Parts: sequence; structure tokens; C-alpha cells
Amino acid sequence: MDASQLKELLFQVKNGSCGIDEALNRLRHWPSEEMGFACLDHHRSLRTGMPEVVYGENKTTAQLIGIIDKMVGSGGAVLVTRMDSDKAGAVRARFPGLVYHRTARMLTAPEEDIRPCPDTRGDILVLSAGTSDLPVAEEALITARALGHPVSSVNDVGVAGVHRLLAHRELLDSACVLIVVAGMEGALPGVVAGLVSRPVIAVPTSVGYGTGFGGIAALLGMLNSCAPGVAVVNIDNGFGAACMADAINRR
Repeated sequence: MDASQLKELLFQVKNGSCGIDEALNRLRHWPSEEMGFACLDHHRSLRTGMPEVVYGENKTTAQLIGIIDKMVGSGGAVLVTRMDSDKAGAVRARFPGLVYHRTARMLTAPEEDIRPCPDTRGDILVLSAGTSDLPVAEEALITARALGHPVSSVNDVGVAGVHRLLAHRELLDSACVLIVVAGMEGALPGVVAGLVSRPVIAVPTSVGYGTGFGGIAALLGMLNSCAPGVAVVNIDNGFGAACMADAINRR
């Protein structure tokens, strides 16, 4: 339950369209609900501005269906990350309205059910260095969109052909927050930060050859960027980058 839902419930109690017993019933699992294998934090959106998000990896299909059923029943947002296609198919058989994003490996509510984030500062822009970085970039894009932000993306604009990035200069300048996803040596976020006056969130990916060490080379390159205004999240963590962008872009 988020702030707008709680306000609506209190307003209904006040005007008499919802009785006290019914309101208590709707709040009976607030702020959290114990399920044995999980404890759902229904209060998180009201407390932090972000809904509880389900990490799908290593959870069974039955566990995922149980968790999502409780989230839907409480009127909460549905956002599942790291979801493989087999589990997603089984979950969607139970909840056909949910949308599976194959590249990002995410499950979300349909776009028409997503509430726009009130009073945002502007647009979020997601940049990916190469096509191989798309799964992580898509995770950031879908997460930011599911959190209600206006988001756009530009793909395959890495430093091997920097003219491709400069062709989007107007879009770079108009964004409020930029999420920059890159593997290999991780140079793109520093280049972008040297061009714009906005926060840049760098996401290293595990894309690269042997000495890339599964994204460690890109991570260290981003942490050591000489361009100011670069924040770095964990390897392949497009979700975490979008959450940081959400916090920056919300007034």
C-alpha cells in the first residue's frame, strides 16, 4: 500500500463509504505479512517511496506465485527481477495480466496499470555501450518505467565509435539523470559525465574478454573515472541503478 492508496482508504472511512471493520480488514497485514518462506513488507512504498520488489532467482515457482498473489491482493505494485522464461510462463498462467520482458528477465504489471511518479524532475536516459550490454540496460529501463518515470534509451553508443554518442547530444542535455551501462573497460560513463551537467549512474557489466574478470575491470574503471559526478553500482545491477535514479528524479 502506497501513500495515495492509504489516503484514499482514510478518505473513504471519513466520508462513510468504507466502514471501520472493512478498513481494518484491508490493513490486517500492514505493515508486514509473514508467509513462512517470505515476509512481505507492505509498508515499504509508504516508508521509502519504493514498493517491495521480488528477486526471482532461486525462488520456486510456487513461492513466486504465493508472493505475487499477496502483492496483488494488497493492491501493491508487481515488479519481479531475474526471472527466467519458464518460471515467468508458469506465473503468467496464474496472473495473465502481468508482462514478461524477456531481455531484461523481468515481470511487471501492464504499462496502463503503472502509476506515474508524481512531480518528477524530468526524464531518465539509459545509455548502453554495446548490444551485449542490453540485458542490464533493459533491466534499468524497465525498472525506472515501472516506478513511474518517463524514460528513454539509446543503445550501442560505446567509445569504439564515440561519434554515435555525440549524435545524441540534444537528448543527453535534456535528461535529468543518466544511467550509463558498459562492459569491457567501462569507459563510457566517464565520457558521458564529461559532456553533461547531470548525475551519471554507471553500471559495469560482466561483458568482456578474460582480463575483464567478469566485470571487475569495468567496475574499477568506473570507480576511477576522472570525470566528476559519476556514481557506480554493482556489476550487472541495472535494477539498483534505476532505484538510485528514482531517488534523484523524485522531488
